[in-house]
Amino acid sequence: MTTFDIGITSLIVMVILVYAGLFVPIALMLCSYIGVWAIKGSPFLAGKLLALAAYDSIASYHFGVVPVFVLMGFIVQVTGIGRDAFDVANFMFRHLRGGLGVGTVGANAIFAAITGISIASAAVFTRLAVPEMLRHGYTARFAVGVVAGSSVLGMLIPPSLLLILYGILTEQSVGDLFLAGILPGILLAFLFGLTVVLMAYFMPGFIGRNLSPSKEGDMGVTDLFRKSAPIVTLIGLVLGGIYGGLFTPVESGAVGCIAAIAIGLVRRSLSWNDFWSVLTDTGIVTASICFLIIAAQMYSRMLAISGLPAEFGTWIATADIGFWGVVLAYVALVIVMGTILDSSSIMLILVPIILPVMVSFNADLIWFGIVTIIAVEIGLLTPPFGISVYVIKSTLEDQSITLGSIFAGAAPFALMMLLALGLVLAFPILTTGLL
Repeated sequence: MTTFDIGITSLIVMVILVYAGLFVPIALMLCSYIGVWAIKGSPFLAGKLLALAAYDSIASYHFGVVPVFVLMGFIVQVTGIGRDAFDVANFMFRHLRGGLGVGTVGANAIFAAITGISIASAAVFTRLAVPEMLRHGYTARFAVGVVAGSSVLGMLIPPSLLLILYGILTEQSVGDLFLAGILPGILLAFLFGLTVVLMAYFMPGFIGRNLSPSKEGDMGVTDLFRKSAPIVTLIGLVLGGIYGGLFTPVESGAVGCIAAIAIGLVRRSLSWNDFWSVLTDTGIVTASICFLIIAAQMYSRMLAISGLPAEFGTWIATADIGFWGVVLAYVALVIVMGTILDSSSIMLILVPIILPVMVSFNADLIWFGIVTIIAVEIGLLTPPFGISVYVIKSTLEDQSITLGSIFAGAAPFALMMLLALGLVLAFPILTTGLL
């Protein structure tokens, strides 16, 4: 058996193990170890090579962006800044028909610009927005659907953990990726809001029939300032610090953490118990991401030794499908894998394989990163996996709302994501315009 055959076999076995339900990092590590063993003929050498890959994968200073942004996201969640974002957005769009739904989209966009964690957005706004929309006449199907759909903005609008992960995997500038995600993120938020308004007028049976503009969300200037000031401060420090050249992404995340803690202490909304819970959750999430990245780096090393990526790149280059054929096939594969895998696992498996091919085409890897993120985001809303949908289901107080209802409510937003993906593919300037 040639090294190429070993690489192909390991890939097939890995997919089978994942489909069978084995934890993705375990499947990657197991296939990596056995693959290197088969190629080199020594279990000890295989162990040393993979140990080196494990060290190299997380030893970089730039990897520090993950824990600081995760920590900031959890602090923002427990200190009530997410609730303030919802109140401010609801106030801004209160005169629109379906304005509470548009406000939920806007609040998710604001929350995304602070945290970059879609799961946190899904959990927070399931508690905040769903009860309010149900009380104002929205159907349960649409109330949970708009939360599920707009929660994925956290993976595109900077700071985004998926953009950070892509930057680590491809050795691209995280700051450039953040800049590239701004316009597509705004575009996607606009499409979501437009969808809500159009459906309120033309499909009232789907989202609810009593959606007249309301003044219930009115607030005074003092309340508006009190609720919006922490949000503006955090966004200004985190994103302004990066784009203004004051901080590196790691330093910006650390400054954001300090500011979020200070806001929580000033508002007396961050207790010691809350802070301990935040630290524990941050450790769990960071360890999980580290485990995934280590496994992916091991698998990438094994594939490189087998020669599979190089052979695959040569085959693609000599095939007659061209650059766009490769890109469209890749996007379709990412969306299909989204039906069974989480976002990080999809990127960790596919990006190392497709990266040499994109380099051979001289593709803009920043643009390709945004394309990848949007395609991966669609998987957050597609059955049977749809991690955002499951987070919402587990957070709902009303357990009579089924998974099927949440998927159905999220379907219009998944279609808008496909439209946004098409626009980014057709007009790369949407990602490179700010660079």
